[in-house]
Amino acid sequence: MSTTDKAPAEAPNEDEAARAQLSTAPVEDSPAAPVGIGVIGWARWFWRQLTSMRVALILLFLLSLGSIPGSLIPQTQVDAMKVAEWKKTHEFWVPVAEKLQLFDVYSSVWFSAIYILLFVSLIGCIVPRTWQFVGQLTGRPPGAPRRLDRLPAYTTWRTDKAPEEVLASAKGLLGGRRFRTEASAGAVAAEKGYLREAGNLAFHIALIVMLVAFACGQLFKSEGGKLVLRGKGFSNTLTQYDDFKSGSLFSADDLTPFSFTLDKFDASYEKAGPQKGTARDFKAYVTYSEGAEGAPKKAEIEVNKPLEIDGSKIYLLGHGYAPVISVTDPTGKVVYRDAVPMLPFDGNLSSSGAVKVPDGYRNKNGDKEQLGFNAMFVPTFAGAGKGTMLSQFPDLNFPVLALSAYHGSLGVDAGLPQNVYQLNTSKMQEFKDPEGQLFKQRLLPGETMTLPDGAGTVKFEGIERWATFSVTHQPASGLALAGAVIAIGGLAASLFVQRRRIWVRAVRGADGVTVVEMAGLGRSESAKLPEELSALSAALYETAPSPARSAPADAGTTTEEEGERA
Repeated sequence: MSTTDKAPAEAPNEDEAARAQLSTAPVEDSPAAPVGIGVIGWARWFWRQLTSMRVALILLFLLSLGSIPGSLIPQTQVDAMKVAEWKKTHEFWVPVAEKLQLFDVYSSVWFSAIYILLFVSLIGCIVPRTWQFVGQLTGRPPGAPRRLDRLPAYTTWRTDKAPEEVLASAKGLLGGRRFRTEASAGAVAAEKGYLREAGNLAFHIALIVMLVAFACGQLFKSEGGKLVLRGKGFSNTLTQYDDFKSGSLFSADDLTPFSFTLDKFDASYEKAGPQKGTARDFKAYVTYSEGAEGAPKKAEIEVNKPLEIDGSKIYLLGHGYAPVISVTDPTGKVVYRDAVPMLPFDGNLSSSGAVKVPDGYRNKNGDKEQLGFNAMFVPTFAGAGKGTMLSQFPDLNFPVLALSAYHGSLGVDAGLPQNVYQLNTSKMQEFKDPEGQLFKQRLLPGETMTLPDGAGTVKFEGIERWATFSVTHQPASGLALAGAVIAIGGLAASLFVQRRRIWVRAVRGADGVTVVEMAGLGRSESAKLPEELSALSAALYETAPSPARSAPADAGTTTEEEGERA
């Protein structure tokens, strides 16, 4: 028994013809004859170029490059205020960025063109490959070449068994190893590794699935944020959101109908060591209802553990404190009482905010004036004379509220939107203390501040908690995940599965002894093909041994007997 790995240089290149039969590349990817002239010829040429794998890879690369400015430059659909700030700080680049549509990358003409061309290219590449693959699945392995010894992997031996018995054993052996077999006169052809091309097609189809999922996600997505005080509720309608952004094809009717109430919020922190003040756990306890008449249900929302309701996910983003403040006018009438959320600006929840009292009071001249207060809140105050007004710990160990007072017009009647956490003092005047300075005071819970000129009083009644939630609806996210999983599986199959063919020929020689030949051919060079052929030949040799019952020769060797026969 022997194995040869290389064909003589002067021999006909029969293995190349066999390799051509193994190829599953679409006809469009191979060099084509001249397409002719005229419009039809150019259209054929353009279509072949567009649907080639080379162009698909180029378009995929361009799509990746096109996403870079969308990540580096603020996008109008995401945050219009950041776009305005970017324009102020990069005035030189604004005309160029606007002409290139860099503030709306994902809806720009050039990005959409790349996206659509990639979509068409993948479809045009997959369709012919799919039909060709179907034809291969329904076809049979080709017959054995005339000279098996010229194929890359080859072995032979002699046996007393009849050729029919050897071929029957070979067909059973190869069929048992999941080869597709076909028997012909004096030979058995077997083929295996169809999963390679199936994986290749699955990978490309998965790319299309992910492109469709990405498009649906961008067109129909919605995301909004809401700050909710403890004991307060939220209903999933556009008017309830503090901020909201959506895709271009989104409709308000697409919002999932639900509501929830923040019952309780818990937070715990490290109290000692180098990690002092670091958050250990945040948890929001809510009662929610699905639809307009859904039964109330209890749930807990934690960071990275959202509550999911009919495709919408409710994430817990942050939390803070809301001092409860009441204001009375000079007559003793309570004109304002509410919990005022403060925005944290450091890890210890030192917070700032504004208190706006539209009702206000009447001054000595009888004119109506509104009240406004710039506020600073710290949950753990270091104490007077111990540094600035900054918190030393995020928990409520020593809460202090500092207020500075103004009177005049808040500007809320102008009809223009205002930041609820900032006080516009352009049309307001400062209350003065006896020394002529801005009137301000620090308050502990339960303490009251008396305003100058008999304008009323302000009381720090208590402290509430608030939490911010993000409600997101990302359609086709499951489809994108499925596409990604299929793409990985298909890529693995196309990389690790080898398409190969095995031929077995058994012919009775002039001396009455049967000569058995086995040869293998793979679509690509692989060290595993000779190993697989060796294992198969050893198994077949057990059923059809040589007359002397000698073991099969090792790969790469030629016996003296076979040299004389050749």
